[in-house]
Amino acid sequence: MLAIGDTLVSDEIIEKHFVCDLNACKGACCVKGDYGAPLEEEELKELEKVYPKVKPYLPASGVKAIEKQGLYLRYNTGEWVTPLVKGKECAYTIFEADGTAKCGIEKAYFDGKISFRKPISCHLYPIRLNKHRSGLEAANYDRWSVCRPACKLGDSLKVPIYKFLKDALIRKYGKAWYKKLELAAKEYEAAKGV
Repeated sequence: MLAIGDTLVSDEIIEKHFVCDLNACKGACCVKGDYGAPLEEEELKELEKVYPKVKPYLPASGVKAIEKQGLYLRYNTGEWVTPLVKGKECAYTIFEADGTAKCGIEKAYFDGKISFRKPISCHLYPIRLNKHRSGLEAANYDRWSVCRPACKLGDSLKVPIYKFLKDALIRKYGKAWYKKLELAAKEYEAAKGV
């Protein structure tokens, strides 16, 4: 683990390669899983604020799920998450003509309708964050079989997870934090002979 400020960063985020390959996975991370996208406390108000502008982007099934379950709900672990449509895709998922799942919130963001891009847990994936009682936060690599194509593409392009997720990590922690991570990663790679 690398300590960057109050965050413990798993070595795997430096060592492992990853580049999303939507052509291969079709956005499976928006569709598969036991529960919706994890949400940070401050994102709950963001969802309340942006939902009226996001709603027109969503399919009827997503709107119905949100109207029935709410914009977000508390999972049995105590974590806030997005609702699902009939236990499958995230209620904020939209589908392209070829069946690729994408984020309706992010679509509204890219169209300039809102300033909230999407839940940080989605933006940071395959990194998952865990808070410790000590006040530290751990950033860990989350392996998921639906992301095998991303691992394969990342390996072929030699793109480490932390570089692939540069924008998301800066969004979460800031530019100064990311610069410290880059320096720590260079030192780590030099020590390991990577």
